[in-house]
Amino acid sequence: MKESEEFSVFQLKNGLRVVHKQVDRPIAHCGLMINAGTRDELEDEHGIAHFIEHAIFKGTSKRRSYHILNRLDSVGGEIDAYTTKETTCFYGTFLTEYYDRAIELISDISLNSIFPEAELEKEKEVVLDEINAYLDSPSDQIYDDFESQVFNKHTLGKGILGTGKSVKSFNKGMLSTYMNRLYTAENMVFSSVGNISAKRLSQKLEKHFESINTSKSQQNRSSFIANPREIIQHSKDTYQTHCMLGKSAYGANHPKRIGLILLNNILGGPAMNSILNLRIREKYGYTYNIESNYAIYSDSGLFSIYLASDPKYMDRCVNAVEKELKTLRNKKFSPHKLSLAKQQLKGQMAISRESNNNIMLSNAKSLLLHNKISSIENIHSKIEAITAEELIEAANEHLNPTLFDYLYFKGRN
Repeated sequence: MKESEEFSVFQLKNGLRVVHKQVDRPIAHCGLMINAGTRDELEDEHGIAHFIEHAIFKGTSKRRSYHILNRLDSVGGEIDAYTTKETTCFYGTFLTEYYDRAIELISDISLNSIFPEAELEKEKEVVLDEINAYLDSPSDQIYDDFESQVFNKHTLGKGILGTGKSVKSFNKGMLSTYMNRLYTAENMVFSSVGNISAKRLSQKLEKHFESINTSKSQQNRSSFIANPREIIQHSKDTYQTHCMLGKSAYGANHPKRIGLILLNNILGGPAMNSILNLRIREKYGYTYNIESNYAIYSDSGLFSIYLASDPKYMDRCVNAVEKELKTLRNKKFSPHKLSLAKQQLKGQMAISRESNNNIMLSNAKSLLLHNKISSIENIHSKIEAITAEELIEAANEHLNPTLFDYLYFKGRN
């Protein structure tokens, strides 16, 4: 068992990796993260990773759906799950005294789900409704459609929800086949934050995850090769025009990713003093919604800018965005402005780490992707090491509109 200043990182006898942070709090958080998502689906499995996230709560060899949902809720806790392009996660929040109950429940649904056919048919309707709800929201749909455009014909471009046709085709055998292929000990991480010792946690995990699949994961992810840029326009019966622009970017292990994270935060991050918010929303009043994003995957990433505006202002908005990008490509930050930007990012990270649930999920992803946990001090030192020259370099590589894909959902004039 390896001890660090904040975390215990260890491995069970069956190979399941574990990261734990002991804290003196009455509330605990734990979860199982699997290195399996939408990009791991075969041709006839589109949307199955997300469907499993739903179906896994519908019954195990010893519990019906009601008993699964009631197990933590009845003692004031919560059980939840989510799916991304590369991961699936089942996690719970509960009073510390119910650690054993939470671990046993997560192990039961992830190892012993039986997928009753009648329940699957009902859940298909739920997911189909989720798909329709997303299609009713152009501000949500445009994100998925833009990823499909940039990652054209690659598994990273597949929508997480799947399609109506693919969801209707799923059956118990298909779900079990996907899980047998990817839900293996070497492909999982268990993460915990709570008032329990690493030794006691290890004992509980050894007991409840004893039957985990220990075969070799059958994961076969292909590398992404950039496609020629495209400008695509669709007409929508909406008052606003929605626009996405951007390109593929650095992956999780790229040494320059920290610089692009900082640059994205400066340009259009969550703070109200971001460049896009101040220069386009506040200065001109052209748009209510404008932001930039940097989605990071294991071997690639996506930098994008989203904005929505009255159709008559959209060209002005895009021109204003491109003008700000040009400034970032050509004008270095002064030492003072760069220092302020670094401090802002570090402050935002510190606030996010006030949530022990966020820490639990972040640690799980870090161990899953990098097989290590970086301390906050280490992350801060990497941020401090970023130079103005590196930001100029990242801006010229990833903030150049001549390299961008553009996608418009054009509203009615």
